[in-house]
Amino acid sequence: MRHGDKVNNLGRTASHRRAMLANMAISLIEHKRITTTLAKAKALRQYVEPLVTKAKNNTTHSRRVVFSYLQNKQAINELFGPIAEKIGERPGGYMRVIKLGFRRGDGAETAMIEFVDFNETYNPNAGKVKQAKKTRRGGRKTAAAAVAAETAAPVAEAVAAEEVAEAVAEAPEVEEVVAAAEEAVEQVETAAAEVEEAAEETTGAAEEAPAQEEKKDEEQA
Repeated sequence: MRHGDKVNNLGRTASHRRAMLANMAISLIEHKRITTTLAKAKALRQYVEPLVTKAKNNTTHSRRVVFSYLQNKQAINELFGPIAEKIGERPGGYMRVIKLGFRRGDGAETAMIEFVDFNETYNPNAGKVKQAKKTRRGGRKTAAAAVAAETAAPVAEAVAAEEVAEAVAEAPEVEEVVAAAEEAVEQVETAAAEVEEAAEETTGAAEEAPAQEEKKDEEQA
């Protein structure tokens, strides 16, 4: 009995099962679609999908890990090349299993297994090549955020201008102080002008005094 055994052995030994799934995976990667029994298709999907996820990261380590399962260089190049480009943005579920009915010879239930992104009938975006999604720390500002920032700037300026006007209106003492300061400046300027005029008059008087003394001496002589 197979109580609690979730692995379908498919009537084969472990080594025979691994070899069969590897050969079927190579055929699936090469042709993108194969027909087999439903039990084998379900087992193949569980076998291949982790390998396809590995193919998203095209590094030497990932290639060596996948090669340890498939042992086929052409399949590795196809998996890490065209297939990885098309399934780059898909988070999982790379394959689809479609039931085809029962086989005439032994009545086994058959199914077709295929890559989802390579079926142009069911997938309208099958002809487009998808690039792997690239992320960066911090991300980028969305269009909505940019529009909100542009709209918020003039609104903030208008609010600031209103607040300044209200503050000036609520503080009349500031205007009185400014007016008093301006009057004081005018008075200082007027006083400075008067001092300059007095100094000029004093200088003129000092220059005229020696001239008058010389005239008096000449008259006495």
